[in-house]
Amino acid sequence: MVMLGVIQLSLSSCGEDDLKKAAKLSKKISLDTNRTIGVEIVYSDSAKVKAKGFARVLDKITPANGATFSEMPRGVKIEFLDEKQNITGSIVSDYAISKESEKLTIFKRNVVVVNQTLTFNTEELIWDENKRMFFSPKGIVTKPDGSFANAVNFSAPQDFSYYNTGSGYGETYIEEKFGE
Repeated sequence: MVMLGVIQLSLSSCGEDDLKKAAKLSKKISLDTNRTIGVEIVYSDSAKVKAKGFARVLDKITPANGATFSEMPRGVKIEFLDEKQNITGSIVSDYAISKESEKLTIFKRNVVVVNQTLTFNTEELIWDENKRMFFSPKGIVTKPDGSFANAVNFSAPQDFSYYNTGSGYGETYIEEKFGE
């Protein structure tokens, strides 16, 4: 009999406001998803091809209200190209999402950037198309001579011709010249 009273007291404590909150939580989100298998994406600037991207799966998602975005849940590979269409570098990641209205592409999980001057390993790399820059909260930069740096607040132009870090530490090699 006491248990029945506790249950009745619990049920009567649910007010109208609680029911309104529950109704708001139960609204459905409508998404339109188009999946493409084996995608090649071409990025050009001023009618010149600058990069090619390859994704095994590309999901183009259009929410009922909100901005369209593309998701590459099985990874992506981007190859940077020079004027003669030679590969000058690459980015590989296990996952990527492109937010078209914000002009941001976020690479996640096992991200590796390679070019002639560096290899950059991180778990997250953001390409801001408006700023033509890459950003990462942290990662490891390795140079061809074997020197490395743990980089915090990494940034680089989209051609990775140089990079900046907010702080970091590492090991570098300096060539000593005697008798000069």
